Amino acid sequence: MSYYVYVILCKDNSFYTGYTKDLDSRMRLHMNGKAARYTRMHRPKKIVYVEEFGSRAEAMKKEKKVKRLNHRQKLELINSQNKPKIKFKR
Repeated sequence: MSYYVYVILCKDNSFYTGYTKDLDSRMRLHMNGKAARYTRMHRPKKIVYVEEFGSRAEAMKKEKKVKRLNHRQKLELINSQNKPKIKFKR
């Protein structure tokens, strides 16, 4: 089973980082204000980073590392990944 670490760009240009095993379902929860307190207060704009892992432990380890990064470092991480940006639909 795959697990994903993701970074969301919020409407106030802050970032939210999380992990999940069902990315689509988790994004719907974020958009509906039911996933995390942070994304209820800082509305999500789009997913800007996704990385897939083979285990929950690996994903949690990466999530912890990403959460420790400052804003500039997160931007560098995001820009290093060559994947299309996914916009949320309301």
